[in-house]
Amino acid sequence: MNFSLAEEQQLLADALARFVERDYGFDKRRAIRASAEGWSRDAWAQLADLGVLGLLVPEEHGGFGGSPIDTMIVMNAIGQGLIVEPYLATCVIGATLVSTAGSDAQKEAILADVVAGKRTLALAHIESARGDEGIATRAARTGTGWKLDGVKPVVTHGGQADTLIVSALTAKGTSLFLVDRGAGGLQVRDYRTIDGLRAADIDLVGVTVGTDALLGADGTADAHIERALDRGTAALCAEAVGVMEALNRQTLDYIKTRQQFGQPIGRFQALQHRAADMFVGAEQSKSMAYLAAMKCTSADAADRRRAVSAAKAYVGKVGRKLAQEAIQLHGGMGVTDEMPASHYAKRLIMMDFYLGDAESHIERFIANG
Repeated sequence: MNFSLAEEQQLLADALARFVERDYGFDKRRAIRASAEGWSRDAWAQLADLGVLGLLVPEEHGGFGGSPIDTMIVMNAIGQGLIVEPYLATCVIGATLVSTAGSDAQKEAILADVVAGKRTLALAHIESARGDEGIATRAARTGTGWKLDGVKPVVTHGGQADTLIVSALTAKGTSLFLVDRGAGGLQVRDYRTIDGLRAADIDLVGVTVGTDALLGADGTADAHIERALDRGTAALCAEAVGVMEALNRQTLDYIKTRQQFGQPIGRFQALQHRAADMFVGAEQSKSMAYLAAMKCTSADAADRRRAVSAAKAYVGKVGRKLAQEAIQLHGGMGVTDEMPASHYAKRLIMMDFYLGDAESHIERFIANG
């Protein structure tokens, strides 16, 4: 199978590589991570100028109608640079939900702002550690709209979202609601996660929204959520590959220069074998990420679930192993805040837990056999 990129895709990859190298170096990322907001609106504007924020948005709403392979290119670059801006939450999961479930009026109001970098989104859905225990958040009809009550923990980029997409149970089933920042009764506790991103615990205490806040038809959200999360999971696998590739380069450079017993430690055969295993793991993960990207929009739900879950389970386990090996090969330096390797390792380890860990995806793979 030919995995060569089309000319336009290669130009996109090159532009993103230049952005990471020139405008999003390690020191710049550390400063952004330590800022009060935890992300950079200037960097977000630069991504908008590059056109990547509208990659998955349909052309009729100002986007480019791109494919999951295009998303894979962007997410690989995000992994290479450990970019902390809310691209996955806004432009992959959020934009997919609005594009597939929203009304024409909702698409018109939201998607153009996403493309221009004027609106960020976050899905507030999962309520348990493994994400398989259902949701308890409730939405009840009022005279003028809906009232929402519930708790959504660890919402990635929830504190940075201009609009939350909240899942809740109604009398007809699972539904989605658009809740803008500042809504009465909405409580957001924002914090930094161990890998440098941001998350928030969301409390909805009698939050009232209008009838136009319902995203899609009442009680029909389950299928939309699953498809959006599968697309997001495929994108996350691509990001993990970018992290692996960058961490492998850093580790190889380190063992080529670190001296012990009068020679670089990279000359020791045992370390060469471990570095080779890291390279093989990254390459195999890349193949699985390609599989997930090609299948994440499949009309065959079982086929889509199996491919995405197989990729996430494999990439998650390999990523954790690769992170551990990188730290071992760096020695004590591998866990210091000053070394980029520690930040890449933390991101890989956390990726295994986000959007379902390896064990939960293995169970999902088996269930769709």
